Amino acid sequence: MILSGKEIKRKIGKDIFIDPFYQSKINPNSYNLSLHNELLVYENSVLDMKKPNPTNKIIIPEEGLLLEPGKLYLGRTIEYTKTDKYVPMLEGRSSTGRLGLFIHVTAGFGDIGFAGYWTLEIFCIQPIIIYPSVEICQIYYHSIEGDYELYRSGKYQNNQGIQASLLYKDFKNN
Repeated sequence: MILSGKEIKRKIGKDIFIDPFYQSKINPNSYNLSLHNELLVYENSVLDMKKPNPTNKIIIPEEGLLLEPGKLYLGRTIEYTKTDKYVPMLEGRSSTGRLGLFIHVTAGFGDIGFAGYWTLEIFCIQPIIIYPSVEICQIYYHSIEGDYELYRSGKYQNNQGIQASLLYKDFKNN
């Protein structure tokens, strides 16, 4: 079951934490999250899953930044979120999708217990100018049934910024 916007509001500060929280960002069954002013781009055109891939930081100026098609940009939300009771899910807003801007390619599914900023996998199908602080995506929450364990991975938990892929760490554990 997906929580309604009214239920999300009732759970804020108890079972759901969103910081900063603004009532104006509540939707009928989600909450809008905003884009921070930093992006990461990978330095190399060929990425290797078994190795750390170096990145460069880009600051999105107030007057906007032109994104290029065929390039992956990693961003993050301004908001820090946490819940130990619900499964958080991230989805693009229809307004951004209708401009050909995708904010997550495959990673919209959160784990119960995740605490941190959401890293956004930003991709566009045609050139588009983006701006800092734009409400770029939405978070919604599912209830969970049965016994479960909270997400405790050291890879992405309690992050402080944009997280490039840490998949290479999985190869070291095998």
